[in-house]
Amino acid sequence: MKRILFLSLSFLLLSQAWAQTDTSFKLVRTITGDIKAFTVDNLDNVYLLSSTNQVKKLNNNGDSVAVFNDVKKFGQATLIDVSNPLKVLLFYRDFATIVVLDRFFTIRNIIDLRKKNILQVQAIGQSYDNKIWLYDELESKLKKIDEDGKVLLETPDFRQLFGTSPSPLKIFDEDQYVYLYDSAQAVFVFDYYGSVKNKILISGWNNFKVAGKYIFGSKGNTLFRYDIRTFRIDEWKLPEELYKSRAFNFTASHLYALKQDTIEIYSFQ
Repeated sequence: MKRILFLSLSFLLLSQAWAQTDTSFKLVRTITGDIKAFTVDNLDNVYLLSSTNQVKKLNNNGDSVAVFNDVKKFGQATLIDVSNPLKVLLFYRDFATIVVLDRFFTIRNIIDLRKKNILQVQAIGQSYDNKIWLYDELESKLKKIDEDGKVLLETPDFRQLFGTSPSPLKIFDEDQYVYLYDSAQAVFVFDYYGSVKNKILISGWNNFKVAGKYIFGSKGNTLFRYDIRTFRIDEWKLPEELYKSRAFNFTASHLYALKQDTIEIYSFQ
């Protein structure tokens, strides 16, 4: 057992990290195919991005239930947001374009951020009310937009709030809060009105994800799970065949590990 110190905006949080063994992981099933990247939703549906930019949705039994093939128009997808399985966001960063799909992967809308004078965005995320959060790097502001690209809400300039301009790559809307993760700095936490609530000094984690009451991530051969409510951190030392995976993803009870052309799905405690 070891102790790790985390700093919030107003006080120190003392957390305990409990090292687990690799027997905590049990292989449930595998998915094989042309898999360049993937993500999962809170119902354990898996979304696969192929080398040809095809997006395919598999249900939790592994059955294909939707495919998006209209890829030539938009180029390389850099982010897939599946926070709401009924509404999927595809973000094409090089073209500053968000494609909104319904649950059958039919295009609902296309948002060209450049036409809205939002010119430099690396991270987007779906909001609880089916709007879209994004971080405008030129203005250093978190913004909420609707499907027409209209700005509904924006924070003050982050340089005024924090004295620095972060560069978040992940945005999650979870349980009444919005989390922006800059791996070089911290997790910036806001309420739904854009007010700063906290700053969690988690940095250097890969495969970062907020899911329910947990923040997940990995670093080297260690998997981390941070409990947002209790500030406790659990650690698992990953066996060699796992920590050399290309990428991880998480739900509350499952670990997804992407190998060369296979996703291995593990239950863990």
